[in-house]
Amino acid sequence: MTATDRSLELINTAAQAAADKLAHDIVAYDVSDVLAITDAFLLASAPNDRQVKGIVDEIEERLNKELGAKPARREGERDGRWVLLDYVDIVVHVQHSEERVFYALERLWKDCPQLELPEDAKATRGRAAEHANAVAAGAEQVDELDGELR
Repeated sequence: MTATDRSLELINTAAQAAADKLAHDIVAYDVSDVLAITDAFLLASAPNDRQVKGIVDEIEERLNKELGAKPARREGERDGRWVLLDYVDIVVHVQHSEERVFYALERLWKDCPQLELPEDAKATRGRAAEHANAVAAGAEQVDELDGELR
C-alpha cells in the first residue's frame, strides 16, 4: 500500500508552506505500509518557538484555503517546541531544532520511503546544521570580543 494521491497533495502543500516560512530540514515519509492510522508524516523544524508556531499556522492556513483540509487534532501548540497537526491522511510534525535532534524521528522512519517534495522544501535540507554552525561561530566571536574587552 502506498500513500494516496490526496495524501501526497496534502504533503506537498504543507511542505511548500513550511518552506515559505523558512523551516529547516523538511522531509516526508510514506508510512502507509507500517501504520494503519495515516499515510504519511511530514517533519520540519525551526530554531525558535516563535518560528515553529509561524510554520504551523502557515501550514494550517494553506491546507485549509487551498485544499479545504482542517486538522482533526492539533497538539503541543502551547509550548511551541513540538506541534503535531493530524489531518488523518497525513501527520505534520513541526519541532524546535533541539527537539528534532533529541527525538530523531527520522531514525524511527528510516526504513519507510521518503516522498518527493517541492524544490523549495528540498532546498531546506541541511539548514539546521548551517544555523547551528552560524550560532556557534557568533558565540565564538562574542567570546573573542569579551576577551578583548577585559
